[in-house]
Amino acid sequence: MTDHHSEPHKARQLTGLFARLHAYEQRSLDHDAGERTRQQKISNWSGVAFRLGEFLLTCRIDRVEEVIAFPPYTPLPGSKHWLLGIANVRGNLAPVADLGWYLFGTRTPVTARTRLLLTRFQGRLAGLVVDEVFGQRHFHTDDLSAVKDWDQTALAGLAGQSFPAGDASWGVLRLEALEQRADFMSGAREE
Repeated sequence: MTDHHSEPHKARQLTGLFARLHAYEQRSLDHDAGERTRQQKISNWSGVAFRLGEFLLTCRIDRVEEVIAFPPYTPLPGSKHWLLGIANVRGNLAPVADLGWYLFGTRTPVTARTRLLLTRFQGRLAGLVVDEVFGQRHFHTDDLSAVKDWDQTALAGLAGQSFPAGDASWGVLRLEALEQRADFMSGAREE
């Protein structure tokens, strides 16, 4: 035998429980929307993280077309030493420049971790040899800070800012600044 008087009480309890759950859900959604707005204000910065000699660097992800293993290449006679040659990347010819050799004067050792960052300079595909690539990293633009001690290195004018990440600091390599260097864009050896 059921007590008809207790059924409305149970319905009110369930309604109260659902109302409370709905209120929790709404508060959660409101909090999430606020966090989403805050994140948009911070404006995330995405880059490809890599090592060049002793330096940890990143460059804007929209400047990197692809990252590939160090490819076979054909040497170019009469070119500067750091311009290793031309590689065939799926039917597209790309000059291969050893970025470490260009900047620091020593050839980048080719290991299993050596990679080629494919980018575009003046609308043409080009490859930059780097020691290793760590993949895509996301940073907050609020964390971007000036790096003054790199002004005394070969990266002066190319990496003046960095993102801190734990004990490391990721210098922002500006490929557009590299593209504006006449000595880099002209790979012909001066006799």
